[in-house]
Amino acid sequence: MEIFGIDIGGSGIKGAPVNIENGEMLTERFRLPTPEGGLPSDIAVVVGEVARHFNWNGPIGCAFPAIVKHGITLSAANVDQSWIGTNGAQLFSGATGCPVRLINDADAAGLAEMRFGAGRDQQGVVMLLTFGTGIGSALFFNGVLVPNTELGHMEVRGKEAEDRASARVREEQDISWKKWASRVDEYMLRLEALFSPDLFIVGGGISRQHARFLPLLTLRTPVVVAAQFNDAGIIGAALAAADAQLV
Repeated sequence: MEIFGIDIGGSGIKGAPVNIENGEMLTERFRLPTPEGGLPSDIAVVVGEVARHFNWNGPIGCAFPAIVKHGITLSAANVDQSWIGTNGAQLFSGATGCPVRLINDADAAGLAEMRFGAGRDQQGVVMLLTFGTGIGSALFFNGVLVPNTELGHMEVRGKEAEDRASARVREEQDISWKKWASRVDEYMLRLEALFSPDLFIVGGGISRQHARFLPLLTLRTPVVVAAQFNDAGIIGAALAAADAQLV
């Protein structure tokens, strides 16, 4: 069965049709820049363009960087504050002409990794972290998602963690890999102390460069790289639409 997945990030909006039986994207993903300012109306236009690029007519799963409940966005990380209280599922459905399931972006990535990737068949507490424009988190217990954890906003040294240890900050401040890894390590050690996870999965765009920083971490908990790298959001969004029985 094929479902279209879209992943909305702070810098890009990308999508592709996904075979939800095996988690494979059926084509190369199509990406457009996220509109500057991140207004709902502007992002909706781009979401519509991504879907029309594939002439898509069917269910869509959409991953979004915010707390999402019943299709409504209740926070606004790296997008305009007017998203708070917006019915994003309804907005994107109008832009695409298709039924849409909206889900937190890190939760979507986690669903993909737990179903098809690095967390497959893993029991106990698993935490996926995505390092990109911000830091996303997804928490699972025995394969069941605890939604909307948003642990990238946890305070570390007087700042939100993502303002110290996101991939964006590393690039903007031209931080060495060693120094950035020490910030990531401090953040993840805090999570380790709070949640006692059995496994950490590291994803997001920077996960393709995992060899530069994962060996520098000092956690007791095993840390693995996401199997689907930065495509997990697209795949997980499609899975979320299937689980919502939009098909």
